[in-house]
Parts: sequence; C-alpha cells; structure tokens
Amino acid sequence: MIKLAHIVNPVIVSPSSGLYIAQPITFETMRIAQAFAANCVSISLFSAQYLEDQSIVPDDFQQTPNLDRSVQDVGFFQKPRKLPLIVDILDRLYAATDADYFIYTNVDIALMPSFYLTVKGAIDQGYDAFAINRRTISKTYSNLSEIPLMFAEVGTPQGGHDCFVFRRNVYPKYQLGNACIGAAKIGKVMLLNLMVHSEKFFEFRDWHATFHLGNDRAWKAPELQDYFDHNESELIRIFHHYCRTEALIEHPQMQKLIDRYSPSVLPD
Repeated sequence: MIKLAHIVNPVIVSPSSGLYIAQPITFETMRIAQAFAANCVSISLFSAQYLEDQSIVPDDFQQTPNLDRSVQDVGFFQKPRKLPLIVDILDRLYAATDADYFIYTNVDIALMPSFYLTVKGAIDQGYDAFAINRRTISKTYSNLSEIPLMFAEVGTPQGGHDCFVFRRNVYPKYQLGNACIGAAKIGKVMLLNLMVHSEKFFEFRDWHATFHLGNDRAWKAPELQDYFDHNESELIRIFHHYCRTEALIEHPQMQKLIDRYSPSVLPD
C-alpha cells in the first residue's frame, strides 16, 4: 500500500483573518479524505507549527518539532509577519516519516473526499511530481456543518499553486533557499523544484480535488510587497542554480521562468 504524508502549517489567528474560518474546514476535510481512502492508501497527517500555535493543531495530526525561526530571521520587512520558511516545514516532514510521497498544501486549502485517491491515481499513472490547482467556491460558508454543500459546489478553476505532491527520496536534492510560505512566488519555488527533480511532472489545472473559500488574495496587499520581493529574489537565485547545473526541463511553466528570469534577460 502506498504511503502518503501530508503536512500543513496551522496557526492561531484572530477572527478577522480568513484562516479563522478556513483552517477548521481544512482540518476536517483532511480527516474526511483520509477516511475515504483508508482501504487503499496509508495516509499520515502532520503539522509544522510554532510553539504558540500548538493548541490549534488537531489531536489526530502528528506534530513535528516546533518551528524555531521565520522569515524575520533572514530579512528585514516593513510589516513584520512570522512566516515560516518552506524548507523548515519540509525538513521536519522528511525527518518524521519514510512515506513514499509527500504532500504540502496551504492551510486554507480544503480537500474533496476523493483527494488522496486522486493523488494515488496520478501516481499510478506514472506522475512522480505534480501540482493540483485549487478551485474557488463561494466565501459565504462558515461552519463545518456546511462542508457537504462546499463539496457540492464545483466552483471555478484558479491558476495559483498551493498543493504539491512529490517523492520523498528526491527531497534532499531540493533547493528551497529562504523562501517563505504565506507570500507570493512560493508556489513558483515549489514548482521549479518539482519540475527539476521528477521523471514525469504535471500541473493539474482543472481537477475538482481541492477548493478555497473566496479569492481575496490578501498576500497581494501593497504593504506586503517586500515579502514578494524576498521570495522572488530567492526564486531567481534557485533558478540560476538550476541553470548552471543544466537541470531545466521542457515544460510551459519552466518556459515562463526562463522567459522572465534567465540570466540573459535580467539587467546587470
């Protein structure tokens, strides 16, 4: 039986945050999807959290060691936000499990009941690294009792990247730099690594496998521009590393990176 390990980053937030409603829905849909696939897939649910956020982690999630640094330790930002580095999250998952495949999703991404069976189906077809783009549904929902209605809403596809599946055994080769979650360009950092370290990569753009309540895009606020700049700088550095090692592959997403960040097109 294939073994999957899925990690998220739970965080305590105020009622004014979109995560206040989204996180409990995410946790519950992860449990539902885990139970739905229990006869076919071994699924372990993990969290990477700061000490102060331990109380929000569901009891049936395995807590990895508390995170001990944030993007504030590697840069200076106008509006301080304690955002974890993706490498710290995935390093903890690598140390915690020998699962065949890792899954990382943003903590506001909810799962359809068939999600883990969908992941298994893609793996069975030979895909060893892939992204599953979310669908956006109405933001009017707020209660766990409404989850069946959320499942029923097809929503609309979105181009953002917030769900990644990849083999554990290639993770030590990943170059993640100091890129942080919760800011723009983190999806590109993950996509780049998935593409480089895969035999058969795919971006599933239209699947009804995950969903998000509304499409507020709070991370695009002007006062958070320096987080965008930080992650973009990390992305460029990682991209140039892979350029030097001739690791780039032919793929539309890779071509977008080449067109934008190739050393030959960037100013000196």
